[in-house]
Amino acid sequence: MKLPPHLMRLARMLKPFRGRLGLAFLGMAITASTEPMFPAVMKTLLDNGFVGKSTIPLWTVPVAVIGMFVLRGLSTFLTTYMMTWVSTHLLNILRRQMFSRLLDVPAQFYERTSVGRVINSMMFEVQQIIEMVTKVFTSLIRDSLTVIVLLAFLLWLNWRLTIVALVLLPLMAIVVRMTGKRLRKLTRDFLDVNAELTQVIEETTRAQQVIKIFGGHDYEKSRFEQRAVKLRNYSMRMASTFAATVPITQIMASCAVSVVIVIALLQSGQNQITAGGFVSFITAMLMLLTPLKHLAEVNGPLQRGIAAAEAVFALIDTPPERTNGVALTGRSVGHIEFQNVCFAYPEQTLPALANINLTIHPGETVAFVGISGGGKSTLVNLVPGFHTPQSGQICLDGAPLDSLSLTSLRSQMAMVSQNVVLFDDTVAANIAYGDPEPDRARVEAAASAAHLTEMIAALPKGFDTPIGDNGSRLSGGQRQRMAIARAIYKDAPILILDEATSALDNESERAVQSALVDLMQNRTTLVIAHRLSTIERADRIVVLVSGHIVELGTHAELLARDGVYASLHHLQFEKEAV
Repeated sequence: MKLPPHLMRLARMLKPFRGRLGLAFLGMAITASTEPMFPAVMKTLLDNGFVGKSTIPLWTVPVAVIGMFVLRGLSTFLTTYMMTWVSTHLLNILRRQMFSRLLDVPAQFYERTSVGRVINSMMFEVQQIIEMVTKVFTSLIRDSLTVIVLLAFLLWLNWRLTIVALVLLPLMAIVVRMTGKRLRKLTRDFLDVNAELTQVIEETTRAQQVIKIFGGHDYEKSRFEQRAVKLRNYSMRMASTFAATVPITQIMASCAVSVVIVIALLQSGQNQITAGGFVSFITAMLMLLTPLKHLAEVNGPLQRGIAAAEAVFALIDTPPERTNGVALTGRSVGHIEFQNVCFAYPEQTLPALANINLTIHPGETVAFVGISGGGKSTLVNLVPGFHTPQSGQICLDGAPLDSLSLTSLRSQMAMVSQNVVLFDDTVAANIAYGDPEPDRARVEAAASAAHLTEMIAALPKGFDTPIGDNGSRLSGGQRQRMAIARAIYKDAPILILDEATSALDNESERAVQSALVDLMQNRTTLVIAHRLSTIERADRIVVLVSGHIVELGTHAELLARDGVYASLHHLQFEKEAV
């Protein structure tokens, strides 16, 4: 029977560990070989030690029993240690491959995949694969060897009685096959619901303030309860399907034992079997039930592992961002040109951008304004290659972006977003993020330029103070200035500012605006702005409406034109005046 492709793939991943798997196999073989020793000792004792005068030296009994269990203990330790070594290495390899792919997937991946599903795959589903490898490999090898050794011992003792015991094997195979398909489907559904529950937990922990302010306690409890109950139902259905195999196999075993006892009594009357031989046979046969039970139970972790492997390998096999393209040499001039660029999001009928033609000169500051949904963020996100236009092209210094490597392209850019992302690390590490050899003097200069010096001086460990999850120990304005300091530290020739001062109060905004003016000197700067007062000094302002450029010019020119920009400007300042 051909193995499923995911199991074949796992088998190939285990090839580098052949040596340690071989040692584990050796331990299993030794363990299996010790199984018939106990019933053999029982036969010898009953036939030679309890009938008439004992012919067995007394010292051989403890030596045989203790030696048997010492050997078994050592072999079991060898198997467990080697299988744990292999499984933990395989776990790290799978998680490393998954994490590496997460860093390389395009932005569209996160538009269709929830964070909860990703976390569930990396933490839970991959563990199901390891459980499958450990339990299935151990059971299939050790328990199969045990069955073979015990059957050989039984055949040696009494081949007629052994034929009755052999009836168990095909019947158990039928039971396993019947439950396998149902278990696999239930496991897939279980993993889907588990991912949904993980997503609820992740969203709840991330949105604590929103939940408290908007009174979402009952709603979140309801979401959690629905998925928890659904998950429990699937667990019970899986457990009932899996547990049904145990009593069925036990009934089969009891029938076989009953028949064996009847036949053994008939043989005893004809002096074909001794008391010691009968007890030894029954003991070995009962010992045979345990490995057979383990082999039947392999179906559960096997089906869970196969279903989990589908999800894990689907993530690993997600197409990454392109890796081709020429690497830029030196510092970019910063000349950006949009040529008939069109872009549409998947499953949306209207284009987000249509026929965009725009040239941004080196060192120029260009601001993008318009009502929400006009295409500002979409247009700017095309420049670092977060999205790829369906038609037209974007050029940097005369070279089409799709001819440049993404790593090289993005090394020429720094970005400050209104949705600030910080890491659970120190102040210095966040400012110098991405630099393998941070320059402390540059870190301090960047912090000073972003007006963070006083704030950092008040921290317990200064620049070496951890700032918490996403900068949770900082205020909104401090977090935004940290992001600005990070952009200042990178010193890239192209700067993208997505409402970079949105979280600042008026005093902080004036200070940071001054820092941004210095930062934008001799850099090509793309600014997305909602507050029009922040872009009045821009070299040019692009007005976007429904994905089209409807106006282009300086602040004064657009006001004089009395068009869309002038309307937005008047409307905003009327609101601020009120």
